Amino acid sequence: MRFAVPRSPSPSPERSPRRRYRPRSTFGVPPDTSSEEESDSDSSSSASSDSFCYASESEVPPPPPKPKRDRPLSEQYKMEDAVASIRLHVNHHDPYEEWEKETRQEAFRVARQHHAQDRVRQRKERNQAHAQAAQQRAALHEEQLREVQTQLAAMNLKKKQEEDELVSQWKERDRRLWERIDAVIKKEEEKMRAKLEAERKKREEEERIRREAEEKKRQEEERKRKEQEEKRRKQEEEEAERRRQQEAERQRAERERAEEQERKALGFTTAFEDWKRARETLRALKSGPMKTVKADKALKSIWSAGRREITPKIGQLTNDPQAIMKISQQIVEIIRPLNAHPQPVYFALLSSLAKAILLQAETEVTAEKRSALPLAQVTVNLLSALEGFADVFWAKLCQRAGGWPVPIVVPAHDVDGKPFSGEGRRKALGYRGEDENLADYTARISGMMRVYFQVLVTPVNQPLDPVVRLPRYWTFFSRMLKEPQLLESSVAPQVLYTALDVGGLLAREVWGQQWVRLLALLYEGVTVGYHGLQGRLIGGQSPEGIAARVRVQLEIERIMMGAL
Repeated sequence: MRFAVPRSPSPSPERSPRRRYRPRSTFGVPPDTSSEEESDSDSSSSASSDSFCYASESEVPPPPPKPKRDRPLSEQYKMEDAVASIRLHVNHHDPYEEWEKETRQEAFRVARQHHAQDRVRQRKERNQAHAQAAQQRAALHEEQLREVQTQLAAMNLKKKQEEDELVSQWKERDRRLWERIDAVIKKEEEKMRAKLEAERKKREEEERIRREAEEKKRQEEERKRKEQEEKRRKQEEEEAERRRQQEAERQRAERERAEEQERKALGFTTAFEDWKRARETLRALKSGPMKTVKADKALKSIWSAGRREITPKIGQLTNDPQAIMKISQQIVEIIRPLNAHPQPVYFALLSSLAKAILLQAETEVTAEKRSALPLAQVTVNLLSALEGFADVFWAKLCQRAGGWPVPIVVPAHDVDGKPFSGEGRRKALGYRGEDENLADYTARISGMMRVYFQVLVTPVNQPLDPVVRLPRYWTFFSRMLKEPQLLESSVAPQVLYTALDVGGLLAREVWGQQWVRLLALLYEGVTVGYHGLQGRLIGGQSPEGIAARVRVQLEIERIMMGAL
């Protein structure tokens, strides 16, 4: 194996140009000029040839006497040249040769180091390849074992099926054999009877076919007539519905343009933005903190313990200011102790707290509306003390009450763009279960909305989220009166009555003449018709809507009498 070694970056030494050498022969011996010089060089070379092995010339022993023999002159020159070359080679120190030697050694060392690293890397790759091959072989063997087992099971199953099929075929053969025997026995007995019966049936069949043809002709004529009438009626209804939708769309566009201008001027949000906020918060709770807590046993135990402590506290509420403050402080300590809970547990406890408040509103407030006061006061205290509770409370309220807290007609698609299924839309509307009727639904919505309206009118010491502040009370009425689809529902007058019962007098003090004008529009909607449509009353013509509409009318009269 060859290695390409880079040259060392050290500079090459340069031979000094000042040193001058006399011309020499091939082995560095000066050329012979005279016989005297040859004899002198012979004697000096013989003396110095022995001195290159010693430290100094003084240690060189005297040369032994030379045997006197005559040698050719050319041989003597060669010997002298060889000795002179050896002497120069031993005593001369060339820096360039030293640098070249060190460079070769450094290159060899680097090459060996790279070679060792390559060998280590190749060994690792070879070991990894062997391990992967072993894993692949094991997986292949396991797959082959499974295939063999599967084939054996299939063979056993096929064998069992074949046995069952043979048994079944044998039984079927036996049954057919006996059937043929019975048929042969009965054939002769029934032959004559069958002939007579066939003649009778033939006559009856001819009569039946005639009657069926007449009836079929009559039904076909009746069907065509009904289809024509139904088609004409549907066309009329579709045309009326199309005109109504166009008018509603035009009114909606006008309302949206006016609402957008007002919103830009006052910094308010639209109904859909409030609905979207609730739905997105609810989805974030379910896919984030709640999913994390339910998947972790330790977090779930902490959440369950806190939830078990919160529910009795909400149920122990009374209309006592000291008890309300005490329970509020205890709930804050449960959700936000000195050793803070993990964030998923904190938001899961906020969700459980909001659910407990709303469940209490559905049960207790529905039975006794005065119980909404302490429940609303505790809610306001917790909204002021617990960070993020306003978003969670709003999301849970819209989950259990549908679009009524906004208010908004629940759209056909969720905020992520996916259409609601039948069950999903019913759940988004706030219905609990498939067997909940309209009366129970209305009562439950009324109880939760009473607590919500009580929260809006409760005095606070610090600013709260816009969805739980007093201006929201005005926003609710303005949005409700702009939405004909909500006003047609029998739930609408009950929710409007609840709102007027909770804060109608306070709104008269806050907004003055503007509130009176809004009440005039509302009074017209429950007595004459809303949006100038004669006979189109709020709540529709259902018994529940009529009763709630009367309550709204009486409540408006009470507010106006109290304002005088």
